[in-house]
Amino acid sequence: MKATIWLNVSALALTWCGVANAQATGVAAEASKASVVQEVVVTAERRATNLQTTAVAATVLTGADLQARGITSVDQLQLISPSLTVQNFGQGNDFNIRGIGKGESNSQTGVGVVTYRDGVASFPGYFQDEPYYDIADIEILRGPQGTFAGQNATGGAVFITETNPSFNGVHGYIAGQYGNYNDGAVQGAVNLPISDTLAVRLAFNDEYRGSFYQITGKHTGNPGLLKESNARLSVLWKPTANLTVSSKTDYNYIDQGGYAADPVNSTNDLFKVSNNAANLAIDQFVRSVLRVDYTFAGGIILRSISGYQQGRTAEKADLDGSANLGYTFSDAADEQIYSQEIDLISPSQGPLTWVAGGYYQNNRYRFPTGPGVGLTAAGQTVPSAPFNIGYPPGIYNYYLWGTNVQKTAAGFAQISWDLSSRFQIQIGARYTYSDTVNRVGVDSVLYTAYPGFTQPTLIADNQSLNESRVTGKVALNWKLDDDNFVYAFVATGHKAGGLNVPVAAGQVIQPFKGENVTDYEIGWKANAFDRHVKTQLGAYYDVYDNFQATIGNPINPVFKIELNVPNATKIYGVEGSAQAVFGPLSFDAGASVLHSSLGAFFAVDPRTLGVGACDPSTGPVSAACQNLTGHRQDYAPNFTLNLGVQCAVSLPGGDTLTPRVNFSHVSQQWATLFETTALGDSLPERNLLSAQVAWSHRGVLVTAYAYNLTDQHYVTQINSGLRFAGAPRQFGVRAVKFF
Repeated sequence: MKATIWLNVSALALTWCGVANAQATGVAAEASKASVVQEVVVTAERRATNLQTTAVAATVLTGADLQARGITSVDQLQLISPSLTVQNFGQGNDFNIRGIGKGESNSQTGVGVVTYRDGVASFPGYFQDEPYYDIADIEILRGPQGTFAGQNATGGAVFITETNPSFNGVHGYIAGQYGNYNDGAVQGAVNLPISDTLAVRLAFNDEYRGSFYQITGKHTGNPGLLKESNARLSVLWKPTANLTVSSKTDYNYIDQGGYAADPVNSTNDLFKVSNNAANLAIDQFVRSVLRVDYTFAGGIILRSISGYQQGRTAEKADLDGSANLGYTFSDAADEQIYSQEIDLISPSQGPLTWVAGGYYQNNRYRFPTGPGVGLTAAGQTVPSAPFNIGYPPGIYNYYLWGTNVQKTAAGFAQISWDLSSRFQIQIGARYTYSDTVNRVGVDSVLYTAYPGFTQPTLIADNQSLNESRVTGKVALNWKLDDDNFVYAFVATGHKAGGLNVPVAAGQVIQPFKGENVTDYEIGWKANAFDRHVKTQLGAYYDVYDNFQATIGNPINPVFKIELNVPNATKIYGVEGSAQAVFGPLSFDAGASVLHSSLGAFFAVDPRTLGVGACDPSTGPVSAACQNLTGHRQDYAPNFTLNLGVQCAVSLPGGDTLTPRVNFSHVSQQWATLFETTALGDSLPERNLLSAQVAWSHRGVLVTAYAYNLTDQHYVTQINSGLRFAGAPRQFGVRAVKFF
């Protein structure tokens, strides 16, 4: 009923748009006719360029765009960008573009899509649920980023720029929100010019939301409840016209209560689950970014971007997703990242422009021991650790502790040469060196209370892996005329290899190699109808070597291992997007068609009971060993579609009423490479409809919003045999006062 009401209201408002604006004054009508799609700037090449004449597949949204579309978190990005899916289970987000990203949230597995905050690569996989507040813009780049991106990537990159301080007087905003599930939030920002050379901006966000779930069983904690507090201090210092220094420090405390999930083939409603374990899900982290830009007399810019991040994630969960077995999981990990990038950027004018630079990053994970008490079994003292799996606790426990250090260093350069006023060639290259080291201890403890216990199994995992790779890009850009731009390029990308952790004595798991991709891409970007319409169309063909496949560990399926597909994996497709403005009415749309096919590859599905040899290259096929050749990449839907329409209705007194409707479609996906429907691997298509009506009145913006209007209950991810639900219908009112 609520969905029907919202749809009727939105449809009525959009229909009324034409009628109401037709009655506007002649001046307003002429202004509406003059409105066109605004130019969009992208910074993917370390300088500001027009997206319509840059050889990159991207979706770019300003802070105002995010507000107009109701985008406030990472998982909502898939509503507005083609080829993008987010599998969100709270602390961990598996962010995929064109079917490539991160299939498992652990410290060993790299990410194919890197997220940057103000130029600094953020935590890979964890600490990703930081809300979008006081944001200047977001750039979603599709395809391998093997030249510029601070951390090499095979799937894409997301650049988030938070709003900078300015010298343009005291201004800011304060906002409040209340919705169903007792969802209350307040946020705001204020810009304070201290002097002609120093400015400060303060921003904050605070939200409380009740759980989506009805949970039975003797559990503790509040699975699904959200409590978060976020704050940011930004400082801008410009002592001379040539020197700009800016710093931003973010603090985030995000308590998600714990994860409510049940077994994949459960028949109950997704939001009615049972649980008999302790639940916890808390992230605390801080990020500091220091950027220095110095412009020399000839216009060359020297840029330094320094980053420091430190966080702790802690989790407790019901591992079997029921009130029956009593299996539990808990972990705690500290992560610390230092990064440094140096760029030298030529002036943007002239027939030859260039960028050169270097990058270094040190990422250290620590899995602590403690809390200071050991377990005594068979006369041997065994360290305990927050990372603990119980089958159930007190009968069989698995503990893990130690450190994992990942380092990367790179040098890169690109030149752009204008052969004529309309034809340009670009050549870029990057050398990347990566190194990862495990110093991990594992206890596998079977207690004396269980028959057959003899002693704990102690496993030391001391491994290392280093590798290097040269990647790059060659592009041909042709500006046919002022409204049409075409490009073609070949680009390569790389995702570093890593180490697998053994889970049983005598088990030897080889490190997995780095993943390499060659991307062949063509594109056409155009302006039409006197620049009232902008379009972007592209096609790509990607060939992956050493494709990194995530497979459950046959000995302990809770753990995942990474294997390299020994033969070439192929992913190809077509993407299109468009934006249109006709007076008060505006549209945006995006769509993608994708096909993926694994190379010849054999692997063991840990959910089956078969045993036997299984070579990734040759098999042979058996009850244990399955042939995955030609299977689709997991979380790679064949088709995605997003549509949005809004209308700015002029009201008396200068007020504006803007209704908007958003629709997103994601076709069927596979949750594992084994594609076994009977085991819950198939995730059905989902269709998400959202709507909002915004009223602007004298510096105040009041918005009534609703997400997932039809209240579709859908599974967003399968992890360790459990299904995790996407958000149900949410609705409420948000008010913003600008000053």
